Amino acid sequence: MISQKAKYALRALIMLAREGEGASLQIGEIASGQSIPKKFLEQILLDLKRHGIVVSRRGKAGGYALLKRPDQITFGQVLRLIDGPIAPLPCLSRTAYRRCEDCSDESGCEIRQVFSRVAQSAREVLDRTTIADALGRGRPVVEIETFAEAEAITS
Repeated sequence: MISQKAKYALRALIMLAREGEGASLQIGEIASGQSIPKKFLEQILLDLKRHGIVVSRRGKAGGYALLKRPDQITFGQVLRLIDGPIAPLPCLSRTAYRRCEDCSDESGCEIRQVFSRVAQSAREVLDRTTIADALGRGRPVVEIETFAEAEAITS
């Protein structure tokens, strides 16, 4: 499950992308348009700014704008930036690997094997789906209806 902070970050980015290239919005506009608490949104936008996803502009026509194109910002990138690793188990994380304390044999762990497939299919969707895709401006979002389809994607 993603955090509320990550959900707000994605909603703010989608709203900025909807405005079009080069357009900026003030924090208040985003907050009211997406029903996000303004103070919380300020923190989120500062995180996104620090990581080079948005830029802030001063002045009368100022506000926040996308620094990257919507087709260059993936859901996976935003989730990792806001929430940290996506993996369901620490031993499956690509960015924060940690051996499970109660595991004596990773290669033979049945739980790890099942959740490895889950993590692979989730990464496949999240790392290929962009903000542009969410707006229908990119390739269609992959919909996985069965476990067999998920395995086919990750194989």
